[in-house]
Amino acid sequence: MSLFRRAALAAALAVAAVALPAAVAPAGPAAAALPTAAVALGDSFISGEGAGAYAPVVDVNGVAQGFPGWSAPNSNAYFCHRSPNASLFQADLPGIAARFNLACSGGQPYDIAAASASRTKGRQVGAQLDQLRAVARTHDIDLVLVGLGSNNSSFTFGSVAEKCANRFIADAWTGWWEFWAYLGGPVEQEPCTDADLATAAQFAAATAETTTAVRQLLTTLDQIDADGQHRVVLQDYTNPLPAELAPGYWSEDDRDDTRDKFRALGAERYAAGCPIHRGSLAPGQRFSQGLGTLVSSVRSTLAAEFPQDDLVYLNVQRAFDGARLCESAGSPGNALATPIRLMDGPTGVFVTSLSGYDKLDIQRIANACGTYFQTCQESWHPSAAGHRVLGRCLAGAATTGSRAVSCVRAPDGTITVG
Repeated sequence: MSLFRRAALAAALAVAAVALPAAVAPAGPAAAALPTAAVALGDSFISGEGAGAYAPVVDVNGVAQGFPGWSAPNSNAYFCHRSPNASLFQADLPGIAARFNLACSGGQPYDIAAASASRTKGRQVGAQLDQLRAVARTHDIDLVLVGLGSNNSSFTFGSVAEKCANRFIADAWTGWWEFWAYLGGPVEQEPCTDADLATAAQFAAATAETTTAVRQLLTTLDQIDADGQHRVVLQDYTNPLPAELAPGYWSEDDRDDTRDKFRALGAERYAAGCPIHRGSLAPGQRFSQGLGTLVSSVRSTLAAEFPQDDLVYLNVQRAFDGARLCESAGSPGNALATPIRLMDGPTGVFVTSLSGYDKLDIQRIANACGTYFQTCQESWHPSAAGHRVLGRCLAGAATTGSRAVSCVRAPDGTITVG
């Protein structure tokens, strides 16, 4: 039973207990109820990517995979990066006895009903619905947190972030006449545009994919949930970067990012966690808003198809206001998102400063991310502190009477959900 309905029912039962005589009490013991559970499904913003302390993950063969080493294939189940610091575990959820994180970093709509291992670049884990069915055999599922849509067959968050960051780094360290030798091929040196991130047609296709996946989830829940009562929270995404960088990150050595070659500025922004053209920020904001529209649209469509289901849209696009990377001086230490961090090979040691590196050094470090994606996949995700904020957002969405709520961070750090 959903937390909101549970609270309402508890109040009604309290009134009934006062009004009814003892003679109407049940004659025998009630059947033992299953322990309640909250479950997370979806992608990296739900699984806890960036929050650390990652737990072993059971692979498609039923084997729990712990950390396999930095040079292991990125398809290893462990790199789903399920963190005990994820928002599901940070949220105050009265009445919930157990929590299960079934989300997977890089998860796509396809992975809800089919094994991620069966698609290109999928991880070696089973279908998330199969994992959900296993939970339902031992628990009464009361709350389901879903984060889905930023990765799909048209675009992925990781590829979008990689594209825009690489353009900035290439622009910072090479001249217009020089070639940027990246494993993925030539890299442009211009800021990202809206079309570089996702076109209208791609958003439409992603919305359709996500709707299908969540429809499969709702159908399955209605079949397997012990009491048929559960709240499904559809969370969207918060941008790790601000609408504008703090002025201290605009230029260095009298060069800004509209000039050719600006290595000192490139090193400064990398150290602060935001290696990005200022010109890419507005398209990035519109991309995040587009993801919000996608999730809201999925909720509206399926609410009409499943009128008896308890569906809530949780908008977290302003949950990191005032605490994004490079939004103020002191980044990344005062941000709620992880900075972009690379390794010089699968060493386990993050490069935190690019000062003094030449173009060939930078190319080698960037290519390590392409070859061993696990060395950089935490970049630009909610940190453990960010997941604590998202946990407060989830706690509000779990008990609200509204069908759509926004989670907003005030300048003083206060979080409101309403």
